[in-house]
Amino acid sequence: MSSFVDFVKESYIEFKDRVEWPKWTDLQSSTLVVSVATVILAIFLFGVDTLFSKFIENALVMLINLFN
Repeated sequence: MSSFVDFVKESYIEFKDRVEWPKWTDLQSSTLVVSVATVILAIFLFGVDTLFSKFIENALVMLINLFN
């Protein structure tokens, strides 16, 4: 149990003193880039999903009409 307590103490010291945290402006710009990229990817995937749905729907309608 002592080693776990030492691990927690050393981890706290490392996070507090040795880790270089990003500046607030860097964090904001990174968040903006990720948000814009997420929206663009969502729109792209929506378009691809819609095209595949229409393609599958048309293929099924053709098959159904073929056998009727």
